[in-house]
Amino acid sequence: MRFLIRIAAAFVLALGAVGVSANTASAQGCPSYNNPTVFGSHTLNAGFLPDPYSRNLTAGGRVSLSNCSGGQWPGWVVTRPDFRLFYNRNPNTGGSSPTGQLSFVLEARSNVDTVLLINAPDGSWHYNDDYPGRGFNSAITFFQPLTGQYDIWTGSYQRSSNNPAVLFVTEYAIN
Repeated sequence: MRFLIRIAAAFVLALGAVGVSANTASAQGCPSYNNPTVFGSHTLNAGFLPDPYSRNLTAGGRVSLSNCSGGQWPGWVVTRPDFRLFYNRNPNTGGSSPTGQLSFVLEARSNVDTVLLINAPDGSWHYNDDYPGRGFNSAITFFQPLTGQYDIWTGSYQRSSNNPAVLFVTEYAIN
């Protein structure tokens, strides 16, 4: 079923995120979400505490993103997702995101320009480099986030590997 959703999404531009490019038509050249993750996975229900959730990982890689977006997304990642988040917008308690949004923020803990690539539950691809107000750090916000699997690649603008970084996930506004 997930495969069929991804194929159907390849014909639709999904711009449910702010500050990013979304392009599902070039998904063939993007990294595969079928691979196991580098830094594991986690499940968050809407209204999660503590907020933000954080995960230490590394940014960068040796796989160019140029084929993922028809050449419009610069950066380098590894072949498999760095992290996988399962998000439940309406958990059994009937809750929902207190702000109607879900943000992913990648902050480098070294002198590196990060890029963030996310494959959303509907199969759409979202990319960011240099989120406004965050210097060389990256961020992506989904408004009315979907329930499901978010595959996340934490890359770097220049080809490099093993750059210490932290991925933050929050339901509150970022600046």
